Amino acid sequence: MSAPHYKRILLKLSGEVLMGAQGFGIEPETVARMAAEVKAAHDTGLQLCLVIGGGNIFRGMAGAAKGMDRAQADYMGMLATVMNALAMQSALEKLGVDTRVQSAIQMDAVCEPVIRRRAERHLAKGRVVIFAAGVGSPYFTTDSGAALRAAEMKCDALFKGTSVDGVYDADPKKKASAKRFDTVSYDQVLADNLKVMDASAVALCRDNAIPIVVFSIREQGNLARVLRGEGTSTIVTTGD
Repeated sequence: MSAPHYKRILLKLSGEVLMGAQGFGIEPETVARMAAEVKAAHDTGLQLCLVIGGGNIFRGMAGAAKGMDRAQADYMGMLATVMNALAMQSALEKLGVDTRVQSAIQMDAVCEPVIRRRAERHLAKGRVVIFAAGVGSPYFTTDSGAALRAAEMKCDALFKGTSVDGVYDADPKKKASAKRFDTVSYDQVLADNLKVMDASAVALCRDNAIPIVVFSIREQGNLARVLRGEGTSTIVTTGD
């Protein structure tokens, strides 16, 4: 099977990936390794958008579960994503990759506001664009933010880098017999609650015909391999 040809993708990374071996925060060595993965993909001529979660610093839903006001906790989580975006920008630019951070919460001293046409120009000039602060509103996850930006930027696919090598019918860390899918439909993901992304993100990708490619970002060089049609991943698509 020939590798799909992607001109522009959005890469969604969980904030936890940036922790490395730590239990909290940002491990510079791990961020540098992630940046090298992004650079290898970018060097192929691919136009690349990034969204990074904030769970390594603060997760809004966890704060709300402990009694915080949900909206306030979600705003704190959005600020955590900005910190991660700035860390990734620094690591990418050390590797010579021009990068711009656009935040859904305006903070002109550290990054640009989200302006679609400006982001389009950055991509056309070969820059990586990192979208931060989710959708700018509480009650939405960074998965939803990633799906929104993928649709807004007309990306060919949304790549979700996780700790596992695809989508399973059960948690492979808890059930050794869990089956991995090579492909699975959006509707099955939603009906069986397969935990690929939250339901609103999956539905948004379905409604805009954006394939979701789930793969392990923890394996060195895996992003480039999956882009070439090699490596192990699951593609969430229409199932037609």
